[in-house]
Amino acid sequence: MDIYTIIFLALAVFIFVRLRAVLGQRTGNERPPFDRTARNAVQGVPDSNVIPVPGKLIDPGVPSQTVDVAPSADRWKGLTEPGTALARGLDAIVAQDSSFDPRHFISGARSAYEMIVLAFANGDRRALRDLLSSDVYDSFETVIKDRERHEQKTETRFVSIDKAELVGADLRDRTAQLTVRFVSQMVSVTRDKAGAIVDGNPDKVADITDIWTFARDITSRDPNWKLVGTGSH
Repeated sequence: MDIYTIIFLALAVFIFVRLRAVLGQRTGNERPPFDRTARNAVQGVPDSNVIPVPGKLIDPGVPSQTVDVAPSADRWKGLTEPGTALARGLDAIVAQDSSFDPRHFISGARSAYEMIVLAFANGDRRALRDLLSSDVYDSFETVIKDRERHEQKTETRFVSIDKAELVGADLRDRTAQLTVRFVSQMVSVTRDKAGAIVDGNPDKVADITDIWTFARDITSRDPNWKLVGTGSH
């Protein structure tokens, strides 16, 4: 070996030792690279495909809660007593959808109730289509078309919503169903094209009790609940 070969070998060894010192060695305990997408998901950044619409009853921005292994006796305090059919239904829904909060749902249901009643009175098909199941929408539209055919208009005004309480909860396959009793006071009157009253009284506050059922596919990315059944007392 000549002197130049020895010099080049020494230089190569020197460079290798310096690179090893700077870069280090893999030990298998290195931290993975930072994943911004995963971090956003953990922090609960709303999915861009979920578009909030009027009457939305579930807030996708609320982080999911851990499901209790053994539900406490006062889990549904203020909503129902332990061991009731309503309590069992709520337990079943939460077991499959840990983000579900019945108290938050009731708050949203009150808003949806008022929106649906007023949209129905005003014949606002666009608002109703977002809030109702297809069957309920068809029933509502039939009445709206009948009013339009007779050139009638309905005026409805809420005085108050005195109560909104859960009276039923059920999980059928992937579909959660919640039934709410609404007790309200409102003024409603229907007039013909000349302004004559054909139904209702503009000066009378009526006590109304409605029992509505809302449903949602808990496996769907859509956080919205829709009205699937109506009744009244």
